[in-house]
Amino acid sequence: MIEYESPDRRPLFRRPDEGELIDVAGVGHFFRLTAEHTEGRFAFEEFTLGPGIVGARPHVHHGHDEYFYVLEGDLTLHNGDGEITAGPGGLLAAVRGTPHGFRNAGTQTARALCLYTPAGYEGYFREVHAAVAAGAEVTDELLAEFRGRYRTNSAS
Repeated sequence: MIEYESPDRRPLFRRPDEGELIDVAGVGHFFRLTAEHTEGRFAFEEFTLGPGIVGARPHVHHGHDEYFYVLEGDLTLHNGDGEITAGPGGLLAAVRGTPHGFRNAGTQTARALCLYTPAGYEGYFREVHAAVAAGAEVTDELLAEFRGRYRTNSAS
């Protein structure tokens, strides 16, 4: 285990309104911690999506793990075998190589946390957001192009 004993190191405190908000196709990704804050160890976000919004169709990550924790509302989660509905307190661990996805099939806004380890996938959301802001249409082809840059591909 690596130990850090630098006298300059301090815990990082983030106030509730501090973070990077990235809106991608109706999902509000509020990154509280990114690679820049954690020396690349992990990224941490709170996200919201309204009723009927698809957060991500089934896909597989080969370079990082994702953990979803539902705070409010219901998320319909693809778990590799089908879909399950998770309410507050529900947790899905999508480790590398496992197909997963999420959407809001409910009638109320859903709010959840997502942890990425290691960090870096926040760059995917930044790239998609920038492309859409520049006038690109969100298509399966566009998403596949950006996902490929982050060792991620679509799954069935």
